[in-house]
Amino acid sequence: MMAQRPATVLDSLNLGLRQALEADSRVILLGEDILSPYGGAYKVSRGLSKAFPDQVLTTPISEAGITGIAGGMALRSMRPVVEIMFGDFTTLIADQVINHIAKFNRMYNGQVTAPVVIRTPMGGHRGYGPTHSQTLDKLFLGVPGLTVLAPINLSGADPLGVPGRLLYDSITKANSPVLFIENKLQYLMKLLTPTDLGEFDMADLSPAGSGRYPFYKFALKAAPPARITLAAYGYMAALALEAVQQLAYEHEVFCELLVPSLLAPFELAPIIQSVKGTTRLLTIEEGTLTSGWGAEVLAITAAALGPGLQRTGRLAAQDSVIPVAPELEAACLPDTADIINQVREMVRRT
Repeated sequence: MMAQRPATVLDSLNLGLRQALEADSRVILLGEDILSPYGGAYKVSRGLSKAFPDQVLTTPISEAGITGIAGGMALRSMRPVVEIMFGDFTTLIADQVINHIAKFNRMYNGQVTAPVVIRTPMGGHRGYGPTHSQTLDKLFLGVPGLTVLAPINLSGADPLGVPGRLLYDSITKANSPVLFIENKLQYLMKLLTPTDLGEFDMADLSPAGSGRYPFYKFALKAAPPARITLAAYGYMAALALEAVQQLAYEHEVFCELLVPSLLAPFELAPIIQSVKGTTRLLTIEEGTLTSGWGAEVLAITAAALGPGLQRTGRLAAQDSVIPVAPELEAACLPDTADIINQVREMVRRT
């Protein structure tokens, strides 16, 4: 076990996995190339096969097979964790997840549970091209019985850090399947401490009773009332936090940033409450624009507020194949400058 607090998102996730394997012998980690010394494509599983040789199992290259086996293990009271090497390959597990694992509990009238946790990295900005750079979580939003999570790079009060705690609780406490979305650029990001967030007020606005799913609000201290609400998750939340600071200091535009960790089922009360004050909402995501997470967030917020929502915007990846060339990839995917430009345009047109 690590003797010190994790420093990065990667450390936090690795420690969360390690503690879950240690806490419960029913936890089994399955995936391609996860054995030491390789430890997975992004090293989240590093060192675990040496420490838990009977609980960490390498598999053939068959995402559907791995996930199907995990579903069967879960029905037999085990707590499997599946590592899908690239999020693009979640398309290969859709049948197992949507038509089987997510349905078992309701199909059998609550008599069985299938607590499978599926971890996978998504996102671009690495030059990996069209089939290894996508953010596809929107394909799994709205699937009854499936929880979709995405962590933010916070240290928090817990020794595991926010990503590790979210993963640990999903593995050891959930009684339904979880799709756990990570981001390739998050892994080496520092876990932000209160000192790092010194200029920001941060509050956890998790709905009462949700427990495991933090919902953060960030705003600059001693700032005037926010003129616009930003909603983002995962790696995009880190970029949005940078944008909030730059917008305030360089353009005197003040924002509130709302960051859920629970993407599905939707719990949007904190966003709706923020927009009651700002009347403007910009959603930010790395998946493609059409029919994405942001579209649903805006639709739910509009239905709740009616004319109280005066201006909306969505920022996302272009509806196109993600190029390999760095300049073209950068143009395709949203970044901090895009957030700043979109916010300035939204407040200018008011």
